Amino acid sequence: MVGWPPVRSSRKNGMKSCKYVKVAMDGAPYLRKVDLEMYESYDQLLRALETMFSCLTISNHLNERKLMDKGNGIEYMPTYEDRDGDMMLLGDVPWKMFVESCKRIRLMISSETIGLDPMSASKCKGNQLRRINGAMVRC
Repeated sequence: MVGWPPVRSSRKNGMKSCKYVKVAMDGAPYLRKVDLEMYESYDQLLRALETMFSCLTISNHLNERKLMDKGNGIEYMPTYEDRDGDMMLLGDVPWKMFVESCKRIRLMISSETIGLDPMSASKCKGNQLRRINGAMVRC
């Protein structure tokens, strides 16, 4: 029987305002989930990720938001996959558009994000990824 047991309407209404996405961190053997509807800005989301992954601290260098591992000094760049399947840097689009289009979040090691930043397209060398007209292309 479909829809059994019945769910109270108050529970249905409460679940409508949730936007859960998975969060993966390079090198971590586990995934986490966050509800994007709980946050109102990228800064709040980064603080939540910092708390979630206790080994990380927020680093803001030249207006780039990064998370740094206190133990080994590795920098992680927060990226996300949008509804078109493109990998983008956190902060590339306005917050509300991000919440609507985000499918999953990935904390990538900074050295692997070369090519996601539109400003670094000219620096792309070798077999790195680069975004051209919304598509990821190898250089």
